[in-house]
Amino acid sequence: MPTSKRRETGEGDRTFELSTTSGDTSARPVVSLLWEGGAATLTLPERDPCLIGRKADADIMIDSRSISRQHARLHQAGGFAIEDLGSANGTRVRGQVLSAGERVSFELNEPVMIGSAILVLRPGAASAPSETTATAGAPGGKRRSAEDTRPGGPRPRTSPMDEVERLISLVAPSEMSVLLLGETGAGKGFFARQIHDRSRRASGPFLHLNCAALPENLLESELFGYERGAFSGAAQAKPGLLESAERGTVFLDEVGDLPASVQAKLLVAIERREVLRLGALKAKPIDVRFISATNRATDAQGIAGLRPDLYFRLAGLPINLPPLRERVAEIPALASAFLREASKRIGREPPTLSPAASQALAAHPWPGNVRELAAVIDRALLFCGDTLLEEDLHLGPPRPAPEPPSSREGRLRTEAPRERRPLAAEVEEIERQRIIEALEACGGNQSRAAEMLGISRRTLITRMIEFGLPRPRKG
Repeated sequence: MPTSKRRETGEGDRTFELSTTSGDTSARPVVSLLWEGGAATLTLPERDPCLIGRKADADIMIDSRSISRQHARLHQAGGFAIEDLGSANGTRVRGQVLSAGERVSFELNEPVMIGSAILVLRPGAASAPSETTATAGAPGGKRRSAEDTRPGGPRPRTSPMDEVERLISLVAPSEMSVLLLGETGAGKGFFARQIHDRSRRASGPFLHLNCAALPENLLESELFGYERGAFSGAAQAKPGLLESAERGTVFLDEVGDLPASVQAKLLVAIERREVLRLGALKAKPIDVRFISATNRATDAQGIAGLRPDLYFRLAGLPINLPPLRERVAEIPALASAFLREASKRIGREPPTLSPAASQALAAHPWPGNVRELAAVIDRALLFCGDTLLEEDLHLGPPRPAPEPPSSREGRLRTEAPRERRPLAAEVEEIERQRIIEALEACGGNQSRAAEMLGISRRTLITRMIEFGLPRPRKG
């Protein structure tokens, strides 16, 4: 008879426990769990019904604040069903909130909301894990799995995009905020739209804001809106993106470039679920989901330039999107799709991709990722006939792939000058950029920024005046 065992994994002051069942798991369904800050996979316990909750003796124990001690029961006989046990934060199936004692059936691969956690049952297999855990609270933390060390060796690994698809399938039906991480051109906007289209908000608006494309004053009015007379030129009131996206999704691209003052106001809007227009005296409630994206590296404190408290609000689930050079098997299919789309736009039949052209595409490092591939295909259509040949691609000599974001952190975000400058000017530019970064990291607090830089506050203010930097607020 299989026995139950419990494994605990924690990070910082957050601990998550999942009780699992050992023994012959070849025919048992697999439970995939996803909660804010972590994920886990385990074999479905044989007890029927099995208890889900934060209580120590629960069959599936999730020590998360959104989970009640005895939250729900999972029934297996006669088909899968979930029963709410009067939980504080609710149990939902297909958008329906269960009342206490109510029991609703569900299918394999169908998400069930347990508080703010997502539970999905998947078909079991001979290689199903007896237990896996993920580090909770670690941005972009890598999955640690018991199957990697059990006798017989690790299972064959899936492709990077299989893991992306798995996470998107889990998180899309939920209300959890998502942070998409990846190089420029890796498809973050595409996957943000995929999450929206597969959510219960799909019929609502999907509004996209590039945080690096607008100056600070325009960003604030674009996000939060303004009242008539709020500033010179405000002839009439205008709602911002957060209001306009009601019951939909706001996609904040390049979120690490948000100015410190806008970050502070956005944090308040997210925490209170309300927005205060510029010039308004009363806030308005909002119902929106946030998806964010950045090409910057993350660490235990979040993203450089982004307030840690705002980061943890936006990064409910961080998803790393692999660059195209790590998805070589997908390149032919992507190229064919781009060929069909581009050919349709110009009113011609799509050409056939020659084997030599396919090999050349697979060998290219793609520093511009999916965006570069689309541009190459568009250009090749100008030169090719019924068959797209290697020479039609005009790829040129191979270019090095970009450095990973982690190796670029700490460098100047401004472009390197084309001509050499005096050393003193270079040093001043570095000092100026370090001050900007410190102020951003400290939310504009000058005292904390000075401490971070190892100088006095008076010296910091003097240098800010010399460099023409605005003083955000008194620290």
